[in-house]
Amino acid sequence: MLTENMARHSEQTLATRKGSTLALYALTLGAFAIGMTEFIIMGLLSEVATSLNVSIPMAGFLITGYALGVAIGAPIITIATHRMPRKALLLFLMILFIAGNALAALAPNYTVLMFARILAALTHGSFFGVGSVIAAELVPKEKRAGAIAIMFTGLTLANILGVPIGTFLGQAYGWRSTFWAITIIGIIALIGIVMLVPKVANATSSLRQELGVLKRPAVHIALLMTVFGFGGVFTAFTYISPILVDITGFSPSSVSYILVLFGVGITIGNIYGGKLADRKLFPSLLGILVVLALVLAVFSFTDQNKVLTLITVFILGIAAFGTVPGLQLHMLNTAKEAPTLASTLNIAAFNLGNALGAYIGGVVIDFNFAGGLPAVPWVASLVTVIGILFTIWGAQHQKRLS
Repeated sequence: MLTENMARHSEQTLATRKGSTLALYALTLGAFAIGMTEFIIMGLLSEVATSLNVSIPMAGFLITGYALGVAIGAPIITIATHRMPRKALLLFLMILFIAGNALAALAPNYTVLMFARILAALTHGSFFGVGSVIAAELVPKEKRAGAIAIMFTGLTLANILGVPIGTFLGQAYGWRSTFWAITIIGIIALIGIVMLVPKVANATSSLRQELGVLKRPAVHIALLMTVFGFGGVFTAFTYISPILVDITGFSPSSVSYILVLFGVGITIGNIYGGKLADRKLFPSLLGILVVLALVLAVFSFTDQNKVLTLITVFILGIAAFGTVPGLQLHMLNTAKEAPTLASTLNIAAFNLGNALGAYIGGVVIDFNFAGGLPAVPWVASLVTVIGILFTIWGAQHQKRLS
């Protein structure tokens, strides 16, 4: 009898693990679709600019617009949908996402494309915010950062597969074809969430309690850590295509293959960043940010050589996404009473950093600061250094509270 009970318990445990794994994969697929939308403009910057008759920096502002849409829309949608069941919220967000990308594919001009990008962006923060909470609830406490990292693997796969394939597709058949492809992926992700993601408990805290965490200095510091710690990545990466073509001398057709290399790097960084964060959060996070700042600074010199550029881009990918699980877990730990709002706000902070970075890089190019485009990587390093300072402050604040 005891043996039968043990066998039954073992089967139930295995079934639970399989269900949790499939649910995480469904979230990952949604993250892949959203990540592809976020990053694809980087690979098609020249094509979009030429097609819509705008400058490269103006096309780059499509990234800024998307990021601002995430930063502004995330808290608004989270507050407005506070009592909506989490699975129902995910489905609503994916439908809105699909509509935004379909509109982007049909956009007749720059203004409509910008609106479509912002519409799709409204789903981003809430999806990753709610998705992070669900992912963390699907696994034991000691594996939460790892589960979050699995979901964010969708973003890394978007870079390895989505952006290069989307770039190739856009270069061969026009950038609109890429947005149609993303729309189809979004539909598949929607079906996956319907079938695989379980219904989970709604938020138990009141909206007042959720908003109350915003008064905490620790939350403010955590948000600043994310904005500047990750903002340096997009200061440089937004303009990676012009850097590779105009400075390093790669052909435009080579950019998609180099983005694959970057994607492999961020996949490695995301996975091991999650593992390190589960062990020692602040030491690992601080160490990765220091490496990130150094790599960005070095890129100002290595971008003159093709081989060294490839090595630098790969390491940059590892360092860039090595920070993501730790920054997200730190926010969840800082605001345990309001996990959905806090998690969503941190996603908004990532994208505010993206917008800030894209804007700073565009200003450097437009005003020919320190030579323009060649100065972008080391300016990006300075942005990351600010993130390091906030991380040190956050660690000290955490010690005082404990």
